Amino acid sequence: MNLLQDLKYTASHEWVRLAADGIAAVGITDYAQEQLGDVVFVELPEIGRQVTVGEECAVVESVKAASDIYAPVSGEIVEVNQALLDAPEGINADAYAAWLFRLRPTAVADMAQLLDAAAYQAEVPPT
Repeated sequence: MNLLQDLKYTASHEWVRLAADGIAAVGITDYAQEQLGDVVFVELPEIGRQVTVGEECAVVESVKAASDIYAPVSGEIVEVNQALLDAPEGINADAYAAWLFRLRPTAVADMAQLLDAAAYQAEVPPT
């Protein structure tokens, strides 16, 4: 399982990369894409949608299963990764480059609740 030290993680297998401009990119972890198998479809949230922590806001489907994606922090969706609509397999190629959506967090405290790489790794069953 590949983990990036500069990201934050959720127990539900999303990653968060906070940019200098305060916008957070969100995707699924390498562990999650390995468990799903070949990703064949993604459903992304609408730009402008307000989401709260833990709210279902996207779906990733594979040949094995469909998995809900949860908002790791509260905020407004400001961008979605249109390229994944045509090539969802990009998630399998590089889970950390294939962000699903970007949002503008509205509660800074939400970021403090996210896991660092070591804490996330402790949550994941050994493979």
